[in-house]
Amino acid sequence: MSRELTELSSVSTLQKKLAKPKGDLKSRLQRAERQKQIRSILLILPLVCFICITFAFPIVEMLYRSVDNHAVPKGFPNTAQAMEQWDYQQLPSLAIQQQFMVELRDRYKDKTLPKLANRLNIEVSGMRSLMMKTGRKLGKLEQLPTSVEQIQKLDKRWAKPQYWAAVKTLSSPYTLSYYLAALDMRYDDQGNISQQPETRQVYVDLFSKTFAMSLAITLICLVMAYPVAYLLANLPDKQANLLLIVVLLPFWTSLLVRTTSWIVLLQNQGVINDLLIWSGVTTERLAMVHNTFGTIIAMVHILLPFMILPLYSVMKGISPSYFRAARSLGATPSVAFIKVYMPLTLPGIGAGALLTFILSIGFYITPALVGGRSGQMISNMIAYHMQTSLNWGMAAALGGLLLAVVLALFYLFNRVVGINNIKVGG
Repeated sequence: MSRELTELSSVSTLQKKLAKPKGDLKSRLQRAERQKQIRSILLILPLVCFICITFAFPIVEMLYRSVDNHAVPKGFPNTAQAMEQWDYQQLPSLAIQQQFMVELRDRYKDKTLPKLANRLNIEVSGMRSLMMKTGRKLGKLEQLPTSVEQIQKLDKRWAKPQYWAAVKTLSSPYTLSYYLAALDMRYDDQGNISQQPETRQVYVDLFSKTFAMSLAITLICLVMAYPVAYLLANLPDKQANLLLIVVLLPFWTSLLVRTTSWIVLLQNQGVINDLLIWSGVTTERLAMVHNTFGTIIAMVHILLPFMILPLYSVMKGISPSYFRAARSLGATPSVAFIKVYMPLTLPGIGAGALLTFILSIGFYITPALVGGRSGQMISNMIAYHMQTSLNWGMAAALGGLLLAVVLALFYLFNRVVGINNIKVGG
């Protein structure tokens, strides 16, 4: 009996020993999996930080600047609050005007008025001179104006509602005025959205021109890249490698050098004009630079490899047996190519077209150097507001609209073709 009990206790002890390592093994596996995940996170953490600092944060900052308007309500806080009671009818009440004059004098004395005047001048031309002139006069007065007539005596423009409407429009800490201006629209004297005068309608036409040029560049690149990619995919390896080197050769040269080379080739006294006159094609020198034509030619040359490479990578993965099977079923070479081969290359066409179009709408250096006045794109206007006019809010709004267009293109492409169908490798 005791022996049986001893054996029974030894069996239970053995079971516990056998069960214990299983728990340890499970915990060790979980710990190893956690360590693996931590290592993976640490490996990609520098890349995530780099993308956030150099890509995500600038985009968020740009979008914030496009609607930010804290300067005016911070500079005229009491006026901004009082303006909520004004309904754009006639002129603001005397109390509102006096409050504005008090804060206008204070801003003149603390030397912050020029910045505020510049912001208001963006909305209504002449606002800066009006505010600076009024500030100087108020600074010399011992007593502030006590009537509407005295305020208008400082400058007769205060009798016009449009200047007061600009102050009310910018009394909110956030505004859509930059986006409205980017679409050739504005807030009128009644606070309603209306079209800009024809003399100030610039951006919609420039957006249309940018998209039209980008579409033309994409189509030209597709027509030129398709046969080159087909040759790369079907030539013997030795000839294909040589042709691939020729395709990649422009990447070994600076973009600025390639752009200035086209200026030399296309200018009135350039090589191409000399050849055209020598060959008798034309008797007059053609204007091929500092216009839209020169911009398209130079950008096609620069962006062509971005169309060739996605097409080539997809074509390289297409089996020749598909084409032979179509021929064996009675299809002519042209029919087999159009109905069998070309549909298989649609992922490459989509990837190349999307990449080329997105790159072209944001091009800056080439249109600036080759385009001249008629070959400018929306990116050049963004650079103008960033560097010359210092209207960063307007530049941010134009960039925000471009970002919205790019996102819309991705969404449309995903609905029609599917992002998952894009191929950049065989």
